[in-house]
Amino acid sequence: MSQGHTITITPADLHVEVRVDGEKVAESDRPVLLEETGLPTRYYLPREDVRTDLLRATSFSTACPFKGQASYWTLELDEQVHEGIVWSYEHPIPGAGGIAGLMSFYDDRVDLTVEDRAATA
Repeated sequence: MSQGHTITITPADLHVEVRVDGEKVAESDRPVLLEETGLPTRYYLPREDVRTDLLRATSFSTACPFKGQASYWTLELDEQVHEGIVWSYEHPIPGAGGIAGLMSFYDDRVDLTVEDRAATA
């Protein structure tokens, strides 16, 4: 990692719900939080907790020196198409294995609700 740049991957006891255009597209009680220098917290969700029936894989990918190669999906909901709104690191580099195969949404493109389950128990 470059000097001063860190990532921290932590399973969390939170309830995460993702909505797009009012439709629930993901809900999980098993998120993994990724904290990365200079970026907002990202919530990575197990694939089973995401409405993958609404997703279409894209050919787009990006490379991150701290996580590896990211793959992207487009969400198709009714007549709306949300290009590349979801990503995943299918085979992350060593040190980022805690997010392997999990999916994350651009939080500025969805309605993201995060609740502390311990606080509501």
